[in-house]
Amino acid sequence: MEFSIQLSADYPDKSYGGDRVYGDMLNQAILADRLGFDAVSITEHHLINCLMMPAPLQFAVKIAAHTERVSILTSIVVLPLHDMRIYAGEVVVADIFTNGRLMLGVGRGAFAYEMERLGIPINETQSKFNESLAVLQALLSEEEVSWDGEYYKFDPLTIMPRPVNPGGPQMMMAVMNPEGIYHCTKRGFHIQTTPLSGNHQMLMDQVNGFSRAKEEMGEAGNGLTLSVSRVGFATKNDTDRKKKIEAANRYYSRFDNVFTGPGVVDKGMVRELPRKQTIEELGDSLLIGTPQEIIDKLEPYAKLGIDRVIINVNFGCDAQETLDGIQLFAEEIMPYFSIHCREVKSAAG
Repeated sequence: MEFSIQLSADYPDKSYGGDRVYGDMLNQAILADRLGFDAVSITEHHLINCLMMPAPLQFAVKIAAHTERVSILTSIVVLPLHDMRIYAGEVVVADIFTNGRLMLGVGRGAFAYEMERLGIPINETQSKFNESLAVLQALLSEEEVSWDGEYYKFDPLTIMPRPVNPGGPQMMMAVMNPEGIYHCTKRGFHIQTTPLSGNHQMLMDQVNGFSRAKEEMGEAGNGLTLSVSRVGFATKNDTDRKKKIEAANRYYSRFDNVFTGPGVVDKGMVRELPRKQTIEELGDSLLIGTPQEIIDKLEPYAKLGIDRVIINVNFGCDAQETLDGIQLFAEEIMPYFSIHCREVKSAAG
């Protein structure tokens, strides 16, 4: 099981400055690269301070220039917000500039507040995403592509430059619904999912959708991976754990506002709203705790066969504390799963 750091650029205080926020994210990427994390991941969100990243491909190129080996995931790019005729070329160039370390995670968009203010009603995002994905795949894999659909109509054209690898970088689909995971896996996509602040049964259902599809695919499913994104933080002690859970609760008070709530935003700042889930329930769900507590929570993930866990450490904590938490995670948690996985493979052999 591999681990990734989500560079989600939380921005709860405008006075901190966007330049400092992205500087913090870059420092996290450099540290993750040095400490042996498999990847870093970049969100795409506009007009709000929660998960703030309006230019993920640009940031991917910046990260590649300052790191050596870490993979760079977009998790996710919101396809309905882009014109695929332009975006396909940007993807090819980003893939070249990142030296092939880019994995393109794609999705439909989840926040009605930003989608509707950018001209796409949330109830149209699925249909536009489906067509956009088909157009993007065609443009990356074929020349002289023409299209006559609901959202795209154009005469034959060829994206230049052509992808280094046929079809462009690997693609990962963001899906939460277990049946959606099953069908997207059957189509040959890597999968990223999350139970958010939900319970373990939801995660098991999501993993089952992926595993069922891979089993039915046989050899065609070899190499497909399942990534699970969770809010998490390695803490020094129980006092620190409580402090981080309180910060995570404030983060979810904003996240829920724009994800399932009314979308109350004041000049770009998502307002904290009351939550139904108790802070104790949230703490039980998230991967926040001492190294041993996190290991205990992650062992079922390894047994379920999850390939990558994407840890979101950016939920309003101090920049240096966050770097310290990343280092603690790498030194105290990652080695356990590296040894554990080797032992399991050895026993299986």
